[in-house]
Amino acid sequence: MKRFMLLTYGFQTPSPEMLSAWGGWQESVADRIVEHGGFGVGRELSRAATRDLPLAADSVTGYCIIEAATLEEAEAIAGRTPFVAAIRVYEIA
Repeated sequence: MKRFMLLTYGFQTPSPEMLSAWGGWQESVADRIVEHGGFGVGRELSRAATRDLPLAADSVTGYCIIEAATLEEAEAIAGRTPFVAAIRVYEIA
């Protein structure tokens, strides 16, 4: 099995329904999850400056590392998440 990182984008205050949906998704793929977590506020450093990264519509808000045979399989698993704005799937090299 290969490993893939799912990065979720977009923030909104989670409702009880959203928390339940995430819990249900995690239970449904528990045998595939290697690690997962969420992000709070952060900072971006560049050569020009440092800027605060508040939680907003375009924020990276969480990650999940899963095992899957192919990128297509990882995409299918990711597509069932209750993400807010978008989700990106990357194969971990």
